[in-house]
Amino acid sequence: MIRKIFKTDDNWGQLAARFTLGLVLFPHGAQKMLGLFGGYGFTSTIDALTHQMELPWLIAFLVIIIEFFGAIFLLIGFTSRIWSLAILFLFIGIIFTAQIEHGFFMNWFGIQKGEGYEYSLLIIGLAISTLINGGGKFSIDNQITKKLNKL
Repeated sequence: MIRKIFKTDDNWGQLAARFTLGLVLFPHGAQKMLGLFGGYGFTSTIDALTHQMELPWLIAFLVIIIEFFGAIFLLIGFTSRIWSLAILFLFIGIIFTAQIEHGFFMNWFGIQKGEGYEYSLLIIGLAISTLINGGGKFSIDNQITKKLNKL
């Protein structure tokens, strides 16, 4: 089982997918966890997700943890498949709880009442790629796989 979690192809394409996913997701997680990039920070984000969005506390907590730590672990390529699966479920949930009613397109011009789901579909596509192929080149997963293969 451990081999399946860390198994990855040693290729550049998967490095690009994994790194892009982590890089794009990190600022969103940092907003929620630390209040960086104009975000509200952990306590205020929990409050907003539980009171305004009416999400259970545990789900709100997981949203923050997945976006913040998931992005960091994807950037370094550690347990890439697990974090990709978590991100996949997170963004499916985001689509159905917050975006589907606003249609496909993001709110580029500020005329919609909310965001569409096109950004989330891109995140889901990158997460699926990483889930299937692993962390790729220059990932900790790749180094672990190499060591496991020598055993």
